[in-house]
Amino acid sequence: MPTLLTFGARNVGRVLARELAREGWNTAAVARTQGTIDVVREQVPGVLGIVADATSSAAVEQAIGETRTRFGSIDLVVSAITNGPRSGSILELPQDSFDAYLDKLLPAIFNVLRLGSRALVANGGGTFVQMTGGSARRGMPNRGPWAATAFATRALTQSAAAELRPRMVHVVLLIVDAVIESEKTEEWMRGEPPEKFASMEEIAKAIAYLHDQSPRAWTHELQLTPALETWVP
Repeated sequence: MPTLLTFGARNVGRVLARELAREGWNTAAVARTQGTIDVVREQVPGVLGIVADATSSAAVEQAIGETRTRFGSIDLVVSAITNGPRSGSILELPQDSFDAYLDKLLPAIFNVLRLGSRALVANGGGTFVQMTGGSARRGMPNRGPWAATAFATRALTQSAAAELRPRMVHVVLLIVDAVIESEKTEEWMRGEPPEKFASMEEIAKAIAYLHDQSPRAWTHELQLTPALETWVP
């Protein structure tokens, strides 16, 4: 029975754990707050819920250790850690606009990638999926700090993918170039067709597809764009 370990379980990570549990997977989900983990436990029978802050290497290592202790091995690690872009014109952003990204988001992404990959190598192989947004492909107006962080995430993931291929670890950057349907975005979606927004269930299907790929045909970067969202090739 394969095992999922997902970081960032509030939205996509929660739905991913739920969908894979229905397919018979062991699941472990990590979030920063007990409230989020309580919701995950309500929706995902048998899930290992872990409260941890990925900005701490020790916390990430502990989450990996708890997952191994419960399930024996880890086959799929997903980093769904996100931080909403701080919008604003480059002419008006204050000096500290990068702080949240440099002090929290990037260190968390780095910790999960390096330690999660290490666990997969020790397991003899597996899949690591790093999620990010469309800003990883192009800078967008009023999103300079977020775009720079997304570009850095893309470069880091590409570097890991190239390095770990010979170790049978499949590293993927999953770019969701859209607003993701959730309670947080419910107000934006009101009156709009669903095809304008990304579905967390469909994102979960994409992650499962990536994990199922043969080593003879690996995808290292996949972009998801809903039909009615602006698409830039």
